[in-house]
Amino acid sequence: MFTGIIECTGTIQSITANGTNRTFVIASPISAELKVDQSVSHSGVCLTVEEVNDGTHSLTAIEETLKKTNLGNWQTGGLVNMERCLAMNGRLDGHIVQGHVDATAVCTGKENKNGSWEFSFRFNEEFAALVIEKGSIAVNGISLTVFNVGVNEFSVAIIPYTYNHTNISSVETGDTVNIEFDMVGKYIQRLHQLNQRADQAQTANFDSGKI
Repeated sequence: MFTGIIECTGTIQSITANGTNRTFVIASPISAELKVDQSVSHSGVCLTVEEVNDGTHSLTAIEETLKKTNLGNWQTGGLVNMERCLAMNGRLDGHIVQGHVDATAVCTGKENKNGSWEFSFRFNEEFAALVIEKGSIAVNGISLTVFNVGVNEFSVAIIPYTYNHTNISSVETGDTVNIEFDMVGKYIQRLHQLNQRADQAQTANFDSGKI
């Protein structure tokens, strides 16, 4: 479990293909503090540390992860947002983030607002119900507040600290980012879907004379 408050950025040192998987070696200020089997959010994706060695750590993304995230686009030298899991005695400064990316989104606009930056993103319309005005969303693992919500688009405002201390600064128009929608919204959507199915089943039974 994470909060979407990025601790630092890491730099991709190498990428190795292993069948359909890819192994990444990351150098970061916290790599030496990590432990094998530890779960760490990498640009919003919860991945397991496999090896720690001389200021770097290694991790592997399987084919399913590569398909559903932007990890397949990662290149050597790229920046990765990093966050260790939430300590239960800590403050939840962002929002509840699982590190389970739901989809990717495409940056459709980046504007310098003379003191902050405004980014706009477009995502698959099937997730429209999970994005609400002033709601929370994780973009590359960063906890952000949504505004200017459309059917399949939204905007976020980035303060200077976040811009300078995460990889959001390297995102340009046309780039793909990882998106995780608010977990509470996903549970509500699931409950609504189940209620709809129950209502449809009841209506079908009534029409067939079973009730």
